[in-house]
Amino acid sequence: MEKCIELKGITWGHSRGFTPLVACAQRYSELHPEMNITWKKRTLQEFADYPIEQLVHEYDLLIIDHPWAGTAAATGCVLPLDQYLSEACLNDQLQHSVGHSHQSYFFEEHQWALTIDAATPVASYRKDLLDNNGAVIPGSWKELISLAEKGKVAVPAIPIDLLMNFYMFCIASGKEPFVHDDRVIDDATGKAALKMMQELWSRVDKKMFSCNPITIAELMTTTDELWYCPFAYGYSNYSRRGNARSILHYTDMVNIYAGEQLRSTLGGTGLSVSAFSGYKHEAVKFAEWIVSPGVQSSLYVSNGGQPGHRLAWEDEEINRNTNGYFINTLPALDRAFVRPRYNGYLHFQDRAGVHIQQYLQNGGNKQKVLDEINRLYINSQKLNLNHSQK
Repeated sequence: MEKCIELKGITWGHSRGFTPLVACAQRYSELHPEMNITWKKRTLQEFADYPIEQLVHEYDLLIIDHPWAGTAAATGCVLPLDQYLSEACLNDQLQHSVGHSHQSYFFEEHQWALTIDAATPVASYRKDLLDNNGAVIPGSWKELISLAEKGKVAVPAIPIDLLMNFYMFCIASGKEPFVHDDRVIDDATGKAALKMMQELWSRVDKKMFSCNPITIAELMTTTDELWYCPFAYGYSNYSRRGNARSILHYTDMVNIYAGEQLRSTLGGTGLSVSAFSGYKHEAVKFAEWIVSPGVQSSLYVSNGGQPGHRLAWEDEEINRNTNGYFINTLPALDRAFVRPRYNGYLHFQDRAGVHIQQYLQNGGNKQKVLDEINRLYINSQKLNLNHSQK
């Protein structure tokens, strides 16, 4: 009897991140009877609390966020996939990247993950509620603020989402963050970004400060209180029939200045292979298969996945089944901002947002907020330096 090869994977707990992997693993085992692939799910908070560089000793396949690429390069705890995959495969992934998703996992001359899921904050709305109330989607910042004053706007406001939106508002105020080593952003731009954020979050329900993008989508589809969300990481699940009581429609974000739309902060996930796996080549083969256009455009997306391959985003049938989710939000993905990936950035990301949240909840001094996040930024770079000197 042929020996069964057991691969274990770790992912996050939402149906967007779990059910497509389970379905694909099942089909892969049917195609390759000698293979058995099991997936374990955990919360996003658990990912933050228990670092991936420890999980590689327990799992063969790991779902990661692109800022972790710097840690991968520094520790070598996952495989540099460019040394295992064909040039044709890598070129296909690059040519069909959704925005800079594929490139975001390329760091220090190696590809540390393959894009399996693509996302960025986009706008969502309850079309039925807007239509029934004679309202339309806000097209400008002024119109958004007006709708927020009516109590009909939902927007996530836990620390991590506020930090991602701070980057977006810095860009909207004229400059990208993380250009310099001694500050996240210059004071004038940072204060302008905080002012815009205060203008919006002071007008929404205080419960938003405990809501992440999933909570927002659940609130908007299970109640009739909220009509519009201007930016939250998109979940195509909620644009499909049968997922919730009501359907969410998704679209691009509002214009800010002179017709220029917001640039949100790229999310999504990548699939990495542990350097400690006892079945490296088998794990890489599965990774190559699951990110292929054929699988991404069929089995993966039909089981609740949000593909990382561009052909799936442009597929007419997929868009019919998701009320145009993919094609309507693709422009936002294409211009999305890629976060830093140096080893140490995640230390900053896990801690900086709380200072923005405290400011938006309680008021205070904008300069103190900027000073605090700059301090965290400088300290996080020292973590990177210390590791490189070991």
